[in-house]
Amino acid sequence: MDRLQAAIAGFQTIDADATYKDQAAKNLTRWLSEPEFTAYKPQIDWLIGQQKWASLLDRFYQIMPFGTGGRRGLVGVGPNRMNLWTLGASVQGHAEYLKERFPNTPNLTVALAFDVRQFEDQKKNYNPALVNPVLHLSSKRFTQYAACVYAANGIHAHILPETSTRYLATPELSFTIRYLKAHGGLNVSASHNPPDDNGGKFYDERGGQPVPPDDQIMADLVEQVAAIKELPWAEAVRGGKIHFLDEAPHNAYIELCRKQSLVKPPRASEIQIVFTPLHGVGGMTAMEVLTAQGFHVLPVKEQMEPNGQFPNVTDLPNPEFPKCFDRAESLAKEINADLLLATDPDADRLGAMVPAAPFAGRASDGRPNPSLARPANADPTFHFLNGNQIGALLTHFKLSKLMENGMMPRRPIVAKSLVTTNMVTRIARHFKAQVVDNLLVGFKYIAELLWQLEQQGAYEDIEGTPDDYVFGCEESHGYLVTPHMRDKDSGGAALLLAEMALDKKRTGTDIITYLKSLEKQFGYFNNGLRNIVMPGIEGKTLMARMLNNLRQAPPTKIGELTVTQFEDLQNENGRMGPYKGATDKAARNFLIFTLGENARISLRPSGTEPKAKAYVEVCSAPCPHGMSDTDWAKRRAEVDAMAQRLAEAFLQLCK
Repeated sequence: MDRLQAAIAGFQTIDADATYKDQAAKNLTRWLSEPEFTAYKPQIDWLIGQQKWASLLDRFYQIMPFGTGGRRGLVGVGPNRMNLWTLGASVQGHAEYLKERFPNTPNLTVALAFDVRQFEDQKKNYNPALVNPVLHLSSKRFTQYAACVYAANGIHAHILPETSTRYLATPELSFTIRYLKAHGGLNVSASHNPPDDNGGKFYDERGGQPVPPDDQIMADLVEQVAAIKELPWAEAVRGGKIHFLDEAPHNAYIELCRKQSLVKPPRASEIQIVFTPLHGVGGMTAMEVLTAQGFHVLPVKEQMEPNGQFPNVTDLPNPEFPKCFDRAESLAKEINADLLLATDPDADRLGAMVPAAPFAGRASDGRPNPSLARPANADPTFHFLNGNQIGALLTHFKLSKLMENGMMPRRPIVAKSLVTTNMVTRIARHFKAQVVDNLLVGFKYIAELLWQLEQQGAYEDIEGTPDDYVFGCEESHGYLVTPHMRDKDSGGAALLLAEMALDKKRTGTDIITYLKSLEKQFGYFNNGLRNIVMPGIEGKTLMARMLNNLRQAPPTKIGELTVTQFEDLQNENGRMGPYKGATDKAARNFLIFTLGENARISLRPSGTEPKAKAYVEVCSAPCPHGMSDTDWAKRRAEVDAMAQRLAEAFLQLCK
């Protein structure tokens, strides 16, 4: 039996849909026989010889699908992995899409960005003794290849110079597309994913990612790609189709972020901030914004080098996880820092830690104050702020400062995804802001809100223009403070958070005290995320079964609470109406269980990772007037305990 037949026979031993096995056989046949895949053949032969049929099936059963505006996943061999072929087919489809979207438009233009990643096969999935076309494949190489594909299709590509030591962060790409008046863009990045991952995320002319039905049109064109056009790099440069970015867009981005300032700049050493980009590009965006605005920022030196292997990061380079702050926290303890900030590798997400209590011997103006003294051996402790807490704090701080400074828009608008804490909704309504709080997951939906405001002066029942936009957020540490970008941005958010810390210090308080006061005023919220990890082709089958079971027979109770409302966003008779395409249907693969007035669970499969996400929210009413601190602490503890019991009961249902 030859290798191909052995693999096809091996596929039959896997518990997976028969159509997946048939498609894997077709794709594997193509990759073993067609000349354009010759370089991959040694590794494919070796993989077949290993007889790991489930992993081989996972590589070949599909062409990696578009998730939130592109492809993201493991770099590797096969159509269900990121490699030059899967990216090239995506770019070719995007080129066709741009020609259809802008017919008879001369000089179509795209802006390109890349992060710090380079595939080194950390998981040892391939034979290091054999030729491997994906080994050492960097985001920069991916992007240069993409530029050559665009050039071959007659599209001008703007990219950083080959010799540049700088990178273009995700939010800066969004800004650069708008700055250049480009027709689209591409970002080669896997954000905060593990080092062996990469991806290509496409942008529209507005600086956001396409939403339904446009993303479906693009996905269909990608699927129809039969051949990838490509020019050699030197020829594309010589022919004037590849252009090298200068510093003008970057400088304009930094200035835009600085214009969002709401308080007087700090005096020298008035506030101490520790910052880490987690080996990504945030030092060239968020940190640069802060230092330009006069903040004293101390970098975590061992994490400043752009390095896609993230060698000095504990766990994942993701500011959603407290573990990645360990080195920043050590430095913060040495200097009694007022704020710790971290950005993810492509600098669109922002995380933070703050002192759990004011430090010994320092008043709000930074000068010694003996009345604040603590024992000499007291060790400062820091509190990790989750994405929902940061979102609520920034919402209240910006709205209150706009009101205090007489700068509140006439029709202020706050936006959030439906899985982000409803504390944001309560805060925004307190300031009589209009709230859009039912958006699907993905910042492209906030970008679409801004576009509708720009074009129609309205979004659903909200009226206004982009000038009325105040703030948008997602629970996964994504924030946007200005309508002049159309993706989440750590630069503007870092400045807003730093100014919050500065403002509270100037008034003799701190962020933890501020957060606790908001919890009393608006209610205590426990928002938690539980990941149900289901890797590979077998996991995909199990995930589909789980969701379908819950969809077809939704529970009437979860734990001790009654389900008072069940909503399936894929229901075409529901509030979202008929599908706008397959991408819309996938984004709406969302189940929402409401349990009375103070609890909710939302479940969806991740668009970029092999897992389902369960978002659990339990909250209280605002603290009654006159309630003692002891009784309020008991109420908070009751909320926490209920959230834990509810999450455990729901996970049991999922299993």
